[in-house]
Amino acid sequence: MQRVLSSKPIGIFDSGVGGLTVANAVCKAFPNEQIVYFGDTAHLPYGDKSADAIRYYSIKISKFLLEQECKMIVIACNSASSAAYEVLIDFFKEKCTFINVVDPLVKEVVHREYQKVGVIATKATVRSNIYKHKIESYNQNIKVHQLATPLLVPMIEEGFYNDEISDSVLNKYLGHHDLKGIDALLLACTHYPLIKKEIKNFFNNEVDVLDSTDVVVDEIKNYLSSNDLENMGTKKENLFYVSDFTKSFEETTKLFFDDLVQLKVEEIW
Repeated sequence: MQRVLSSKPIGIFDSGVGGLTVANAVCKAFPNEQIVYFGDTAHLPYGDKSADAIRYYSIKISKFLLEQECKMIVIACNSASSAAYEVLIDFFKEKCTFINVVDPLVKEVVHREYQKVGVIATKATVRSNIYKHKIESYNQNIKVHQLATPLLVPMIEEGFYNDEISDSVLNKYLGHHDLKGIDALLLACTHYPLIKKEIKNFFNNEVDVLDSTDVVVDEIKNYLSSNDLENMGTKKENLFYVSDFTKSFEETTKLFFDDLVQLKVEEIW
């Protein structure tokens, strides 16, 4: 691995606003760190794309983030984490360290020793079977039930959450027979923490609802600390890029970063 300066930024990317949940968690946990965020709004949602397409987008975005001299890249998207993580590691080899949002959440589930776990995710993530394979490879006694919930990402991207529309869609999905009797539900998409409260309410707070934000922060902290890459100097301004400007993306950024975000359109294709 080439020498990396601790003052360099942390790169984060997703297909849209979902990764902002991770970016927000990173900013709170590491107030001195600069982040460079890329939302691939031109191609969202990734959940309906082929694995090859997701890999292509992920490589192009990672190349752009490396041009911004990012000291690490967080794949803040489950679809990209499942389809492109291994490819990115191989493609960029000694140039960068990548952290995905799947492995930390899998480790947490195994640590808690649940018996029956539900997973809601995009079609691409469910199709990959990554959560089922990884969890059961650690502990075959944990039964994993996956459910594709493709309407949730476009619903959230359009700003429909915590209202009658989102309630209706969630009731339809969460009432599925595969999710009966679960001990925990994994929100296997970084968009879904935006509707976490509604999901908890559906289960009357009797089911543990887990997402990747907190566990990914722990993974980042371990890496920065063990490699002496924590920024101890002055924080630089966070940068937010999108591949296509959308008003809904701009509005969603205000949920996390007030009115301070200046979106820059970067047509890397």
